[in-house]
Amino acid sequence: MEDREWSVEKEHFDDCRALIAENIQNYEKEAEERHQEVQELFEAVQAGDAELYNQLMTSTSLEEHARNQLRKNKAAFEKPYFGRIDYKDLMLDKEEKVYIGKNGVFKNKTEVVIADWRAPISTVYYENEMGEGSYRTPDGKEQKIDLKLKRTYDVDRGVLRGFYDSDVTSNDELLVQYLSKNKDAVLGDIIATIQKEQNEIIRANPFSNTIVQGVAGSGKTTVAMHRISYILYNYKERFESNEFCIIGSNDMLLNYITSGLPELDVFNMKQKRMDDMFLYLLGRDLKAKYKKTESVTGAEWKSKMQFMKGLERYLERMREECIPCEDLLDEELGRVMSAYGIKEILESFSDYSVNRLLALLDERLKNRLKFLIDDSDKDEFKKKFKEKSTEYKHYYQQRKITKNLIDIYIAFLQDYGSRTRIDVKETIEQLAKNRLDVYDLTALTLLKYRLIQKKEDEEFGQIFIDEAQDFGAAPYYVLRTVLPKCFFTIMGDVSQNINYESGMNDWEDLKKCMLTNEKDSFRLLSKSYRNTIEISEYAGKILELASSGAYKIEPVIRHGMQVDVVEAGDDKKRAKETARILGEIKERGFSSVAIVVFDEEESAVVKKELGQYMEVTDGSETGFQTGTMVLPVKLTKGLEFDAVILWNPQMETATESKKEAKLRYVAVTRALHELHILN
Repeated sequence: MEDREWSVEKEHFDDCRALIAENIQNYEKEAEERHQEVQELFEAVQAGDAELYNQLMTSTSLEEHARNQLRKNKAAFEKPYFGRIDYKDLMLDKEEKVYIGKNGVFKNKTEVVIADWRAPISTVYYENEMGEGSYRTPDGKEQKIDLKLKRTYDVDRGVLRGFYDSDVTSNDELLVQYLSKNKDAVLGDIIATIQKEQNEIIRANPFSNTIVQGVAGSGKTTVAMHRISYILYNYKERFESNEFCIIGSNDMLLNYITSGLPELDVFNMKQKRMDDMFLYLLGRDLKAKYKKTESVTGAEWKSKMQFMKGLERYLERMREECIPCEDLLDEELGRVMSAYGIKEILESFSDYSVNRLLALLDERLKNRLKFLIDDSDKDEFKKKFKEKSTEYKHYYQQRKITKNLIDIYIAFLQDYGSRTRIDVKETIEQLAKNRLDVYDLTALTLLKYRLIQKKEDEEFGQIFIDEAQDFGAAPYYVLRTVLPKCFFTIMGDVSQNINYESGMNDWEDLKKCMLTNEKDSFRLLSKSYRNTIEISEYAGKILELASSGAYKIEPVIRHGMQVDVVEAGDDKKRAKETARILGEIKERGFSSVAIVVFDEEESAVVKKELGQYMEVTDGSETGFQTGTMVLPVKLTKGLEFDAVILWNPQMETATESKKEAKLRYVAVTRALHELHILN
């Protein structure tokens, strides 16, 4: 780089940090003053001065704004920005220079000095090539530009180390430099290295459903987190964070995901396991005290769309029995309700539950009585209307469903078993003991929605599902049905389906029930940024068996050490070998290590044997943390570690079935830098 250009960039960098330091000082003072003001107003309102309440609300809001700006400026001080674009606005015929950072920075609270990465103009940095092009604002308007320069900065702990100019953001030298760091450092730099295909998903229309098939290490979870942040930043008038929910298969994965959201300016977002989501939707309507259980072996049919279609047909028959489309005749008034009119109501309000429809029909019946009774004599009308209202009180609602949902579900299962010759006996026995798995909760939620729900659930605006392949299509069909105004972003990899019989091994059923609008999309992330070439090549051989080659890995060219395969003998020898490897990993500067077991009972063995040499934690109990963790393979889903040690993985079983291949593929692809296999 030329000395003059370097000095200009260095001066600008120092000026930005000086401005941020000044902002920090000003916002600290303002936040303290606002806090004092809020305290005084609160005490005055508590003392009875109600007229000051509105002023208290305003001051509270101003204090919150000051603290948010303080937090953002503090976050920006170490690394004010990571990118810059120079372009000509072809519509205004004006030259522009924009610096882009993780947090927007203002001068005098109005002038933008550093653009937020989520701002519409920032998409140019991630997607546009040099020359004429355009970008779109959230309202869909196209802005035409001529891009002259795209620059990426290397900043480390408040020091500008250098910069790189390129036609595409995925400058291999810079990307590999970031990916070569330890796990914690990678998370801090990820916004600077978002790739074009990832950015397209992050900024996709939020009023649509998206399914993303991404190979291991393609950044699915990172993309989901940044999409949440992007939507909240650009569509704040439409969505609030408490309308958002992340759904995952286990608490460790959920905690791992949500721990990074505050850094992206996302707070107060819901997180739920899939079973907890359905339990939440059921609410008080699941009257029995239930015990969560794992899915019954041999009952995988409950996870399939065929089962949902059978349940829908059964519920349709129930609706027809409860609400017959027939004329209601009165000796004096004639035809009060027509079969045609009832059918029209059922078609117009097809998303209403049976009980809600019955209440609606009673309301329509009441209005029909008013219409049919002669009102020329007001006193006679009141008398007649009261008489007929009493006669037809709850005429339709007397048919309403009052049975317990579980009793209805058992009756359906018996009917379904007799029609399909599927053995439902064990499932019914579990239900009789109030033992429900996630698919029972799924079916019960649909029962509630179709039969007894009183009003629409409008609590959720956006739902994000990670590791989606771990469940069959049934839960997604039900979520889509019972939350019709909600939009879904679904991330997964069918090659990593650890629940082979009940999960998804392809996306076809999910596409049919989720992608029903022209704005909806199915997207692919084929490039893996997590593993080194050596680990990717090893994983690729297993992937061929796991997915029959349907989704191949395209690794980023980043070399590391060869996969280390050790014949380690019995448990005691394995523990000694593991201790040696862990010591070497620590010397190389890596801090997060997973020892992955393929039999959950082995976790205790590993802790006992390895405990003689060092401290290890059981991740199934403590949740994700740095250090050395012992984890069963199913709990590693969605996580990544600097180094992974596979404890007696019996890799030869990966060739025996797709199910076993997928388990090994998941385990192998957790490693960022080092993979050790102890046979």
